[in-house]
Amino acid sequence: MLGELAMNGIILAAGMGTRLRPITLTTPKSLIKVGDKPIIERQIEFLHEIGVKDIYIVTGYLNECFQYLKGKYGVHLVNNDKYDIYNNIYSMYLVKEHLPDSYVIDADNYLTRNFLIPNPTTSLYFSAKKEYKNEWEIKYDLDHHIYDIQEKEAGNDFILCGVSYWSKEDGKFLAEKVDEAIQNGDFHTLYWDNIVKDNISNINVKLFPIEEYDTFEIDSINDLNKLRREVEARSSKIY
Repeated sequence: MLGELAMNGIILAAGMGTRLRPITLTTPKSLIKVGDKPIIERQIEFLHEIGVKDIYIVTGYLNECFQYLKGKYGVHLVNNDKYDIYNNIYSMYLVKEHLPDSYVIDADNYLTRNFLIPNPTTSLYFSAKKEYKNEWEIKYDLDHHIYDIQEKEAGNDFILCGVSYWSKEDGKFLAEKVDEAIQNGDFHTLYWDNIVKDNISNINVKLFPIEEYDTFEIDSINDLNKLRREVEARSSKIY
């Protein structure tokens, strides 16, 4: 059994999920059930499995729907009341002090298995190689050190999948850069990953390859229905 670790977990869950309406008119995207539980509960349980107990969930849209997670899992909820004004850089700003030695997960990503690892030795982007359109592609060397992140229209390569880990050193550095961006006021169109992208030469982050179907980004009702069918099919094969 794993001992309790010092690592934190940050789950960014403030978004409105407008492309999944009408479901998200009453249910935040990350609280939609796939299989037997909401997407975000699966993430929380995976973090617990590797010993991460201090989990900070940044909510915003329909924030009251997340309250039950405090009693069920002992998580910390942080409300972003500007969720409908800024991109997720502001969510990260609200929890920036917890970024050193922390996993960061986008709450609307369904993880099909627990590929998170205890005690990473460097910062990591967990990434799958996929055929994509309009994604952030990772450029890396033979040692898997990431030296660039490029926004591209199409391709077939490793892309950002919404799961990362940040070491104490890199997390502290990036937290300072997030704070600078907010204080300078020129952050309205930025995502938190823009901070990483713009400072990639000053941090030590590596690519951690995962399988194509380890994560699912749900962008539409069709995506959700497809994922539910696949999860149900896998469950029936197990039993």
